[in-house]
Amino acid sequence: MEYLLQQIINGVTLGSIYGLIAIGYTMVFGIIGMVNFAHGDVFMLSTFIALIFLLLLTQVLGLGSLAIALFIVLILAMLLTSLWAWAIERLAYRPLRGSFRLAPLISAIGMSIFLSNLVQVTQGPRNKPVPSILGEVITLSEREGYSVTLSYRQILIVVVTGVLLLAFWYIVQKTSLGRAQRACEQDRRMAALLGVDVDRTISLTFVIGAALAAVAGLLFMIYYGVVNFNDGFVPGVKAFTAAVLGGIGSLPGAVLGGLLIGLIETLWSAYFSIDYKDVATFSILAVTLVFLPSGLLGKPEVEKV
Repeated sequence: MEYLLQQIINGVTLGSIYGLIAIGYTMVFGIIGMVNFAHGDVFMLSTFIALIFLLLLTQVLGLGSLAIALFIVLILAMLLTSLWAWAIERLAYRPLRGSFRLAPLISAIGMSIFLSNLVQVTQGPRNKPVPSILGEVITLSEREGYSVTLSYRQILIVVVTGVLLLAFWYIVQKTSLGRAQRACEQDRRMAALLGVDVDRTISLTFVIGAALAAVAGLLFMIYYGVVNFNDGFVPGVKAFTAAVLGGIGSLPGAVLGGLLIGLIETLWSAYFSIDYKDVATFSILAVTLVFLPSGLLGKPEVEKV
């Protein structure tokens, strides 16, 4: 029982990171119907931005307070990652918005490859270690020599994910930006006729998604203690899978899908062969979509005629 509880804690932590990344996928797809396959590499880029600023503050400038250093790193990572996402949307996606449907997808894949290779060339192909942060643990129970522990970094990840989900749900549901996003999701042409700045709304959506990816990147860096230029592909694909599983277009669905993917991956690795954990994850996704094509919390798409 203790072993199962420990794996559930690990799965919820991992799923929270997937959920934060998945929100970026689901927001962009909800408005312009495009899968931003470069989003995973934007997440990867944010991990390197966070690492560079963390090392500058703590080892070069000698900032003694870890909490202040992490807060500064978080703000800078969100700003720079959002700037990258704004530039990507402006240069790689907006000119192709009226083109045939595959053009933005091809551009997104190309941008993904560009970001991955850019980081590989500038930072090198090897793993970059991260100084140990919040490694202290709380022992929840101990029986027959096995302890169930909860680390401070796990608490941080789950709490931050919950707070951000509530904050961005409020933004989408209760603010003028959220109303503009929902209007663009329903009908971009009609929204433009009614005075909504569609280009600005889409750009802000990319910026918000990138800011969340930056938060996920910092948490990923703290949790695993190492970053690599390949870290954008696999977490990005799993986050996209989480968005589809939860119901792409739904913010709570993205986080729910992330939690489910994290739990499936962790529990399968704990009780079965770790070599097949991804097979199990995507198999369950396929089965779910057979019976629930819109995902767990998604709404069926109605074709207007």
